[in-house]
Amino acid sequence: MLMSQLLGERYKEKPVEATMNSHIFLLRGGYIRQVAAGIYSLLPPAKRVTAKIERIIREEMDAIDGQEVLFPVVMPAEIWRESGRYDSIGSEMMRMTDRGGHDMVLGMTHEEASVHLARTEATSYTRYPFMIYQIQTKFRDEPRCRAGLIRVREFTMKDAYSFHISQEDLAQYYDRAHAAYERIFRRAGLKNVISVKSDTGMMGGSIAHEFMFTSPQGEDSLVICPTCGYRANVEVAPVSAVNEERPLGVTTEVATPDTKTIEELCELLSTTAERTVKACVFAAEGRREPIVVFIRGDYEVNEAKLRRAVGADVFPLTEGEDCDLCMGFIGPVGLKTSAKVYFDASLKGCNDMLCGANKKDTHLKGVNITAEELGELWPEEFLDLAKARQGDLCPVCGKPLDHTRGIEVGNIFQLGTKYSASMGMTYTDADGSRKTPIMGCYGIGVGRLLACIIEECCDNYGPIWPISVAPWQVHICAMGGGKDASVKDAANDVYARLSKEFEVLYDDRDLTAGVTFADADLLGVPIRVVVGKRGLANGEVELRTRDGSINRMVPLAELEKAVNEVKKELYERIEG
Repeated sequence: MLMSQLLGERYKEKPVEATMNSHIFLLRGGYIRQVAAGIYSLLPPAKRVTAKIERIIREEMDAIDGQEVLFPVVMPAEIWRESGRYDSIGSEMMRMTDRGGHDMVLGMTHEEASVHLARTEATSYTRYPFMIYQIQTKFRDEPRCRAGLIRVREFTMKDAYSFHISQEDLAQYYDRAHAAYERIFRRAGLKNVISVKSDTGMMGGSIAHEFMFTSPQGEDSLVICPTCGYRANVEVAPVSAVNEERPLGVTTEVATPDTKTIEELCELLSTTAERTVKACVFAAEGRREPIVVFIRGDYEVNEAKLRRAVGADVFPLTEGEDCDLCMGFIGPVGLKTSAKVYFDASLKGCNDMLCGANKKDTHLKGVNITAEELGELWPEEFLDLAKARQGDLCPVCGKPLDHTRGIEVGNIFQLGTKYSASMGMTYTDADGSRKTPIMGCYGIGVGRLLACIIEECCDNYGPIWPISVAPWQVHICAMGGGKDASVKDAANDVYARLSKEFEVLYDDRDLTAGVTFADADLLGVPIRVVVGKRGLANGEVELRTRDGSINRMVPLAELEKAVNEVKKELYERIEG
């Protein structure tokens, strides 16, 4: 490819709308251009990178017996009504009506489509197990588009769906998929990807893992045990709060005017959040009565855990909402309400606590979380509804946990029969009975993976593409070729020779060295060949890598061999 013909401009100014390196360099380097919020066109360099990522994914999916298919982007609402998700998914799913008046949806995921296809093709147990996958465009009307390709509305995704006749078979295949994902991310050049236990969310199912690219700018909070290696998303990480042993308190009222937050209460009464009971109020989708969660004041409610406990999406209720609660002063002693009440396990065994008195500007001190004091409000079970924090104890080994942040680049789920049962998918078993298959699903975001590669593999000047996904393998830079015919002729000859064996980008433009190298840095090609007058005088060209680890002069006659050696070394680094 000649740079003079390459579509896409590069520029040195930092885009004002970009904060993450991947977003900055994708715009500056001529990889993407925004069409609308969260919707981008890919220019040739980005398209070449995504094609290589997709090739790696295909090879690994085929290696675990995947069969590639292609589902439609637009689907009839009927199959989504069968699964129940047409009504349960909110405004992030794009709905429309075709000219015939039929309700349609724009695919944001394809569980329904996979069952619709498989239920007519796998009617006998002899067809099982099997896995089908696709690499397809999807649309999710994401309300918080950010960071270029990290969070978008239109995206390309590999999604796979496996079908099994037993839970044991699904579990075995799930492990194979997990290993395949580890290979995919390693082959793509990422080292900082970990798998963590995760919430199943709207996908449903019982077991799920997310593959997280660890980054301080990630949106997801993760807990990691440096002692035993336990890892989980905070949405599912169990919390084992340690409570200080204190004698029973004597419950008395205390005036707390205009004191509605834990912070204000602690400041007013010179105490700590660990000595308080916090009331958090939520609304549940499809339910009239509110939800009150009592939790120790130094913890936050984990909405993912609460959603699982309630069995519906939950949303925080703010002051001013119409309910029979004294907002800001809610407490578990003497509470009379129509709300559903939950107690977090952090309060179990707590004595001599501070909490709301259920009347304005008043709190109670000396409260004990006991059946005698709570009366009818005493829970049958204290639930784990808290969000794990730095320093909480590991549920496996009991040592303190560390916190980090991550960007999700892949996920796998054991779905069970959530979709196959609701959509009436059955097969005839060996004994002639009709049974429902068990499913797993496995997703990777291609564009987000591309962006995360840049986040890990870059310097102050641009991407440093791993050789396995680089848009080109070799970048030829001719120094002063426009003014010196010998340099131009030599560069043209190098281009013709290397193009027979490698993917080559040749900067044939007549530009200054500064502009040439700045553009080369933004394009991030891993191997660079610099053709200059001084080197040619000795029959040599400069061979260097984008990361600066290799830089030497190579005789022209040995160039192909030298480039092959460097290419081999770069691949070995990835595999290593």
